[in-house]
Amino acid sequence: MNLLNTLSRWLAGQPAKAFAQDGVRCVSPSGLHRMAYTEWGERDNPNVLVCVHGLTRNGRDFDDLARAMASDYRVICPDVVGRGRSDWLRDPAGYGFPQYVADMMVLLARLDVESVHWLGTSMGGLIGMFLASQDEAPIARLVLNDVGPVITAESLRRIGEYVGRAPKFETYEDAEKYIRLVSAPFGDLSDAQWRHLAESSLRHAADGRLEMCYDPGIGEPFRQALVFQNVDLWPIYDRIRCTTLVVRGAESDLLTQETLHAMAARGPRPRTVEIPAVGHAPMFLDAGQIGVVREFLLDA
Repeated sequence: MNLLNTLSRWLAGQPAKAFAQDGVRCVSPSGLHRMAYTEWGERDNPNVLVCVHGLTRNGRDFDDLARAMASDYRVICPDVVGRGRSDWLRDPAGYGFPQYVADMMVLLARLDVESVHWLGTSMGGLIGMFLASQDEAPIARLVLNDVGPVITAESLRRIGEYVGRAPKFETYEDAEKYIRLVSAPFGDLSDAQWRHLAESSLRHAADGRLEMCYDPGIGEPFRQALVFQNVDLWPIYDRIRCTTLVVRGAESDLLTQETLHAMAARGPRPRTVEIPAVGHAPMFLDAGQIGVVREFLLDA
């Protein structure tokens, strides 16, 4: 409780630091594309934290976390290709982990650092797992947010029902209502928190209406890959050797408690934390959730 109170007071007293926006050019079989990212903290800080979002989200999800960590890290929050301010792929079939992992290695080369700390939510956590499982991996500390080596068929079917199928909206109120509905597992967020998530997830379409700022094409390869059984990534997870934290939403349908307990006993043998009254996935928008990450990453 002392840590939570201290962090709450610290956050309240911090000025609203601006972030910088940049991008890096990457390549796919269909051509070049730009991956955008936001950057917080001092550019010459050798301690780098990379925060990578979930399937239909974008790097602005981490604004509050990045602001809290910017005094200790150079914080980089990319928009995975097809999301946010990043370009869309010419061929939607390219949306998948081989492309995402390759793009992140280009980003790390741009940052010119040998290793980073990595926080990944859902899809971003899987990208981190793939990278951390490699020989001479560039990840020194890893936070897996509500994702692990078993992806339940139930959660995949739920996500498949809405990804790439969002309607266009006549008003902001209609758009936020939709985002609150599909993102209800994020938990009991304040009106201000929902507004931030909505505003950073919308853009104006060519016809003037509002639409989600991701390529609807990401839904097609996702649905084509859907299976009616759990996805098993234990061989990848078991190769991870870096210090790891796994955060689970206590009501998550993607990372089950059974899988969390199994993760704690093998592979990197991570620390584990469950966030009450949250499903898939914790969003690190309040001092308590931010404090969990801050304590782990800064624990020497």
